[in-house]
Amino acid sequence: MKSKTATAPPASLPEVDKAAAVRLVSEMMAVPGLSGQERKIQTAVRAKLKSLGIPASAIIEDTAPKRSPLGGDCGNLIVKLPGTIRGPRRLLMAHLDTVPICAGSKPVRKGDLIVSKDPKTGLGADDRAGVSVLLTALAEIRRRKLPHPPLTFVWPVQEEVGLMGVRFMDFKKLGNPQLCFNWDGGPSDVATVGATGGVELTIRIVGLASHAGAHPELGISAIGVAGVAIADLVAGGWHGLVVKGSRTGTSNIGIISAGDATNVVTPELDLKAEVRSHEPQFRREIIAAYKTAFEKAAKTLTNAAGVAGRIEFSLFEKYESFRLPDDAPVVKTALRAIELSGSTPALRTTNGGLDANWLTAHGFPTVTLGCGQQDVHTVAESLHIPSYLNGCRIALALATAAV
Repeated sequence: MKSKTATAPPASLPEVDKAAAVRLVSEMMAVPGLSGQERKIQTAVRAKLKSLGIPASAIIEDTAPKRSPLGGDCGNLIVKLPGTIRGPRRLLMAHLDTVPICAGSKPVRKGDLIVSKDPKTGLGADDRAGVSVLLTALAEIRRRKLPHPPLTFVWPVQEEVGLMGVRFMDFKKLGNPQLCFNWDGGPSDVATVGATGGVELTIRIVGLASHAGAHPELGISAIGVAGVAIADLVAGGWHGLVVKGSRTGTSNIGIISAGDATNVVTPELDLKAEVRSHEPQFRREIIAAYKTAFEKAAKTLTNAAGVAGRIEFSLFEKYESFRLPDDAPVVKTALRAIELSGSTPALRTTNGGLDANWLTAHGFPTVTLGCGQQDVHTVAESLHIPSYLNGCRIALALATAAV
C-alpha cells in the first residue's frame, strides 16, 4: 500500500478581501463597548455571524458576568465549529471591550492609517482590530468554502479591567483546543509568548478625626500616614520600576480616595495599587514592602495621646505570569505563519496582562499576535492598515491549518 504524499507547505499566506476587511474594522471600531458594557458590540458580532450563515446552535454565550466582580451586561461569546478536515482543534480569540477614552470613536482613514476623527477620543483598535481579524478569517472560510480543522472562535469581555472575562470563562465550552492564538495590540510580525503576573492591592488607612483648626493634635491623619508610607516606598525603590539586583518588577499607586472637608483631620483613606513581575517570588517581596511601609507609617504617626491608626490590607490576584517554550507547537506554528507573510518573526514577552495568561493557566498554551494597533489607550491611537490586513491573512492561514 502506497503512503500518502505529504502536502507541501504553502509558499505564502492566503489573501483576503482587503476592502471588506477594512470596511469591517471601521464599522466595529465605531460601536461602543466599554468593559462590562459590551452588549452592543457583541450584538454587532452576532449579526455578522448570522450573515455568514453560522448556525445559532454553534454560538454560545457563557455566564462569566455572574462570577465577575464587575458584573456586566453580557458574557464571553464562543463559536464552536466542527472541522471539514482532520486535525487538532484550533482557537482564535480577541477581546470585545475598549477603554473609556475610546467612547465615541469615529474612525476615519488617512492613507495607510485609520485614526479617530475626534482628537479627544481614542480609536478602539485595541481590540476591535482583533475582533475584525477573527470575523474576516471566518468570512473568508465561509465565502470560499475553505477546508479547516475543528475551530473555536472566542470574543471575551472585560479584558481591559484585569482579564475578568477570561478569568471567569466556562473553559469546558471551548472544545479542548490544542493550538490557541490571541489577537491584541502591536505589529503583525511579533509573537508574544510570555506575560507578567499582576496583583491588585487594596489598602485602607483608619485614623482618627478631629477639628483641624482647634485640635489637630488629637487627630490621626490618614492622608499623613499614606504620605509617609509612599515616601518610604519611593525612597526604597519599591514604587515605579522596581529593580533589585537581577530581579525586576513594577508597582503603581493608581487610586486614592479620602476626605470631604479641609477643616477635618482626615480619618480614613482608601488606596488601590498594583504590583507586577514575571517572577512570583519577587511580586511577593514588593507586596511585603508595601505592607511594611504602611504598617510602619501607621505606628509612627500617633496623636497627642499616643494613639495610632491602623491598616487594613487585602490582595487580589489578577493573573499569573507565563512563558511558553520556544519549541512549543503553538509557538512554532505562529512563527511559521509570520514567516509566510514575508516578515521576520520576533518573539517577545510583555509587562502587561493578556487573556492568554488565563488560557495558558488553564492548560491551553496561547500565543498572542498583533494586527497593527499603535499607541493604544491614548487619543493618538491608530490602526496601521497593511499590518491589520497581514494579521487577517495570518489568522486565515492558522484557521485553515495552512501552517
